[in-house]
Amino acid sequence: MHYEFTYSDRFKKHYKKVSSTEKKQIAGKLVLLSKAPSHPSLRTKRIQGTDRLFESSANMDVRIILVL
Repeated sequence: MHYEFTYSDRFKKHYKKVSSTEKKQIAGKLVLLSKAPSHPSLRTKRIQGTDRLFESSANMDVRIILVL
């Protein structure tokens, strides 16, 4: 299975502000996330108290929030 993403305005706003290194990390993790969302390096987990919100790590400082 291969997933596709849509990006919120909030994501786009914050993405503009991150460094080029972080943009590369985010892009790489999104590729991995689209192919293997349960890959250990993503540390994907459900956000406590929600049904459809998940978070994954782009790096130790940047998180990707997903709505499934």
